[in-house]
Amino acid sequence: MVKSSKGIRKRTRNILRKSPRHRGMPPITHSFIQYEVGEKAAVVIDPSVHKGQPHVSFHGKTGTIVGKQGKAYMVHLGIGKHGKDIIVGPEHLKKQVF
Repeated sequence: MVKSSKGIRKRTRNILRKSPRHRGMPPITHSFIQYEVGEKAAVVIDPSVHKGQPHVSFHGKTGTIVGKQGKAYMVHLGIGKHGKDIIVGPEHLKKQVF
């Protein structure tokens, strides 16, 4: 048996893969989307942008924007007893309309 990988992107072959139609870099407008504090946003990782990428375990989770740190946003996710605050680049966020 081959020893399994213990890297940060282990077991992400299907999660961090784009369809052939969407391969390549995303449109530049994805970087310019502004989020307000208190707004809901989903964490959807874009595998072609490595900077500001959150851990894969947060992919698909929805949280609340609690602040801004440089170009990135601080997102509060309701995971566990107290929740988690993560720092995510705007390319990896998607606005939620409720």
